[in-house]
Amino acid sequence: MKKGKILLAVWAGLLILAVPFCNKETRILAAKAVAGKGMLRLVFDAGEHPKVALTFDDGPSKKYTPMLLDGLKKRGVCASFFIMGKNIAGNEELIRRMQKEGHLIGNHTYNHVQLNKIPQNLACEEIQKTNNEIYEVTGVYPSYIRPPFGAWQENLELCVTMLPVFWDVDTLDWRNQNVDTIVKIVKKNVKDGAIILMHDEYQTSVDAALKVVDMLMEEGYEFVTVDGMILT
Repeated sequence: MKKGKILLAVWAGLLILAVPFCNKETRILAAKAVAGKGMLRLVFDAGEHPKVALTFDDGPSKKYTPMLLDGLKKRGVCASFFIMGKNIAGNEELIRRMQKEGHLIGNHTYNHVQLNKIPQNLACEEIQKTNNEIYEVTGVYPSYIRPPFGAWQENLELCVTMLPVFWDVDTLDWRNQNVDTIVKIVKKNVKDGAIILMHDEYQTSVDAALKVVDMLMEEGYEFVTVDGMILT
């Protein structure tokens, strides 16, 4: 499976999806299902503006996520947050704020495990336990999962019926922790339909993410959550 693509393993037929955008408007996009290798891929009308999805893993962080949410709200931008189950306790209000402000909340397993390195029953437990805790906070079961390390286990979607979300642009923000370096990586690699990988647990990531938003908005990009991304 390729990074940067949301793989749809158990979907059939022709679909018309109502896609929620960050500006609260709802646009109806015509989707065409294309059969291939046991799965269906959805191809959406790209619309007027190039689109990009900003995604954050490993949170929420009691210290840094509120700063990030403040900056995104000021700019009218929504992102996708893939949260770890072990970080939910004590951050319930923060997660409810994410939901209220229109951000997508996804699953990043309970303990940040590499899903293809453990037995399938344990992989399912890691995902389902996190789903249940997210539901207890938000009243909604997440539909999307970001597999830690980008490692997905074959046939795991048959057990969890979720869509794994990978990425096109890895900012390596966790490693370099340098605002200018992170922004340069995005500027060099971003394109229409890109999914950008970041983490909401460093000050440098927060600062860089907001600079990235300002930069790409100036270039005419529209920010969407991963469910509003163009799928190819």
